[in-house]
Amino acid sequence: MRYALALVLLGIAGALVFFLLTLPNSVDADRIARIQAHPPDVTNGESVFWLSGCASCHSVQGADGDARLELVGGYELKSDFGTFVAPNVSTHPDDGIGGWTLAQFATSLIAGVSPDGGHYYPAYPYQSYARMTDADIGDLWAYWQTLPAIATPDDQPETALGFPFNIRRGVGLWKLAFLDDAPLVDPATLPETAQIARGQYITEGMGHCGECHTPRNLAGALRRDVWLAGADNPSGPGGIPNITPHPDGLDNWSEDDIAFSLESGFTPEFDSMGGTMASVVKNLANVSGEDRAAIAAYLKAIPQHPDTR
Repeated sequence: MRYALALVLLGIAGALVFFLLTLPNSVDADRIARIQAHPPDVTNGESVFWLSGCASCHSVQGADGDARLELVGGYELKSDFGTFVAPNVSTHPDDGIGGWTLAQFATSLIAGVSPDGGHYYPAYPYQSYARMTDADIGDLWAYWQTLPAIATPDDQPETALGFPFNIRRGVGLWKLAFLDDAPLVDPATLPETAQIARGQYITEGMGHCGECHTPRNLAGALRRDVWLAGADNPSGPGGIPNITPHPDGLDNWSEDDIAFSLESGFTPEFDSMGGTMASVVKNLANVSGEDRAAIAAYLKAIPQHPDTR
């Protein structure tokens, strides 16, 4: 009886520790106030929208033109943990996020926490978006209000994860270990130019390039020691290329080559970029040449790594 009681008490203590460690993290109230006080710039918000790649996951796959602004969701991201399905994030008041506030939107981007206080899975790249500035978050929200409200189709699939990954509360432990908004490349190791600083902000933050181009550890977190060194393709055969300035990567590409490819979808050899990168090119074709050049300058300045695939 004594041992049974001890086991019960130990189980209760463990459950309490798990509960406390996995509490959804909040965003500092002062930061939320700053975001809310920022005068919105819808034009910049549109640029942030395309740089953040929102349409790549949340619009109907293969959509073009204005249809890429219909953020009905449905994209299936396959992983070792199961299949994640991008939700409807249109301005629909019931099926989308039309009922959200700016504070709730900002909290989802920065902390990966939903309006009802639950954890989002890191398939939503908030670990990158956490680096966004207050102004860009506010401007993105302002632009979002101009987008159409679309109802979710009845046949849209849902996220399907196996045990224990379907226990969403456990994401809190993942966040404790891996959610960090520190720079992925030490700025002190990079040339001190405004262009490279801008490229770092875009690539490591809202551009979330590492989400595809960086390998992951067993917990599904990005391996910062081989940043942008290529990764396996979670959704099929082949891999995601190395985009560091290594001979396995972009060593033979000039900055102009990289910037041109991000706008046109063609490599220096005039091969077409396919797969998910085709959607990324559609996004980046809508941003300024200066921002594409900044991404290119950053990619040529970062530490090089051999291919990890």
